[in-house]
Amino acid sequence: MSRTGESLSTDNLSGPSSSTMRAAVYRGKDNVIVEDVPVPEIGEGEVLIRVAACGICGTDIKKIHHGFVKPPQILGHEVAGTVVAVGRGVTRWKIGDRVVSFHHIPCGNCFYCAQKSFSQCAGYKKVGLTAGFDPNGGGFAQFVRAMPWIAERGMVAIPDDVSFEEATFIEPVNTCLKAVRKARVAAGEHVLVIGAGPVGLLLMMLAAQAGGITYASDPMAERRAKAMQLGATETFDPTAGSLTDTMRARTNGRGADVVLVAVPFPKLVDEALSAARPGGRVLLFAQNDPQMRIEFQAAAVGVDEKEILGSYSADVDMQDESARLVFSRELPVAQLITHRFPLEQFSAGLELAANPTRESLKVMILPS
Repeated sequence: MSRTGESLSTDNLSGPSSSTMRAAVYRGKDNVIVEDVPVPEIGEGEVLIRVAACGICGTDIKKIHHGFVKPPQILGHEVAGTVVAVGRGVTRWKIGDRVVSFHHIPCGNCFYCAQKSFSQCAGYKKVGLTAGFDPNGGGFAQFVRAMPWIAERGMVAIPDDVSFEEATFIEPVNTCLKAVRKARVAAGEHVLVIGAGPVGLLLMMLAAQAGGITYASDPMAERRAKAMQLGATETFDPTAGSLTDTMRARTNGRGADVVLVAVPFPKLVDEALSAARPGGRVLLFAQNDPQMRIEFQAAAVGVDEKEILGSYSADVDMQDESARLVFSRELPVAQLITHRFPLEQFSAGLELAANPTRESLKVMILPS
């Protein structure tokens, strides 16, 4: 029984019994076990979602491989699925609704929310989507529980003609849109994106939509080809020559106006600063490792006046725009999906996402 007093139909459950489900449980560094756990119980104002698809994000990989979070936890925050139960007082959602759910939503009332720095809000840092244990997204499970503030302000209805897999991109598109706007990409500017994985390709497409002349750098020829297919002006193999020289050759000797770093390697920050023009901007998107330290030439900032910017997580004010970009297919996110794994093969999906091949981009987990 749920805490609402409503029983959950066994038609909507799988596993040994109606009270348990399958989930990929993080049990410690490099240790995730697909096992039986209780189906989350919902309370007043809450919603239970059967997960249809959940993308593997780079932050999931970092948490698992580096042991950044305390076990046990169920990760996965790019979540789309179907509402299978609603708690007392829920009016926005009903059983059968197809939805995508964010896992962070700001309070809207604090100092940081007033500054539009939503990801620094204490309420934002409190995860409101869980499949059990300490809340941490929960999308790598068959069901997740959306807490009241998520059910009220952090869920988006999916149109009938949009797949669950496409809908999972709303959260990563939001984070990338926030980054591109924070980097102040303007029409006519030369924008270099370092890394043409799923996130780098999203950043590139959004920078192009902002009017930027976009370039993508990646050592994999297949990823460079995908960047060209998705609208890059030109692509570069960083192992074949200097990105600094390459960008200066295309900008009358100046360098890129904006460099977006979508690869979590510390040495690339110094390279990005070198490739940027004096007064240009470098935005660090992938550098969210709490233990990483970065060295760069101080004169790049102190003399050449290059800006180093950071962007973390999503922006609630961009929620509707992110959904529109995905639902309208203005961003062809389906073209980024290359591999799908059932929940029971989570380890294989994680391994591929962490160690991409020439054929792989976005990896999806399909729990249901």
